[in-house]
Amino acid sequence: MLVLKKINNNVAVCKDGNQRELIAFGKGIGFQATPYELTDLRKVERTFYDVPPQYISLLSDIPYEVVQFTARHLLEIQDELPYETNASLALTLADHIAFVIERSKKGIYVRMPSIYELELNYPLEVKIGRYFVSAVKREFKVRLPKSEIQGIAMHFINARDRLRIENVPCIEQHFEEILQKTTKIIEQEFHIRVRQDTFNYSRFAMHLQYLLNRAFEQKPIDSSNLQMYQSACDEFPDIAHCVDRICDYYDRTWKFNLSEEERLYLIMHVNRVCAK
Repeated sequence: MLVLKKINNNVAVCKDGNQRELIAFGKGIGFQATPYELTDLRKVERTFYDVPPQYISLLSDIPYEVVQFTARHLLEIQDELPYETNASLALTLADHIAFVIERSKKGIYVRMPSIYELELNYPLEVKIGRYFVSAVKREFKVRLPKSEIQGIAMHFINARDRLRIENVPCIEQHFEEILQKTTKIIEQEFHIRVRQDTFNYSRFAMHLQYLLNRAFEQKPIDSSNLQMYQSACDEFPDIAHCVDRICDYYDRTWKFNLSEEERLYLIMHVNRVCAK
């Protein structure tokens, strides 16, 4: 196996014997100067094929143990899935899990709408969400809120081959327009050009889709983070002002209001887009 490019000491872009490019995980495989020929394939612990380029930079931000955890548990449950998932599910799910572990350690908890409707339509995905929440508690000693059952389930729902949320056609009709307008507001506020080919932007777009789903269905999140929202506004006043402009656009054009809990979550994601 030819190691082409280091991502970090344990992750590298490689090429196999059939000249197919892949991402390889293994302790120390990225430590040596590249390119080089890796002759001891026992060092390779995990491989991922068909990873879009914008996802590769993400790997340097996700803790190695979280990627390993996610890939291992995906392997354990793959026989239960009656459909094919996209090639990037392990990475997007690992990123989500790393993010919620970090958020939970900081005491930021978001309660989602009732799980019953989701469980009625997607019982398998909800079951898998419960499985991952339990596994995180067992292996990382972090208790995730029950809302993360839904958050993880949504990754599997969106990873189906058709990659769409079936019960909210209104979003499908208008989402791209709203996403582009939201992005333009961010660019105007901070005088930047938001790169739309990065994983951070994909993650932001995914969050925005969930937010708009709830808004159109009039099912806002409910949490006890009002004090946290005010703290976020104090700490990131420019981001909070930008979110206010975005919310004004939603109210004026689409006739829905975002709660302070939704604004808190949006502040966090806009901040991540601007920080990169």
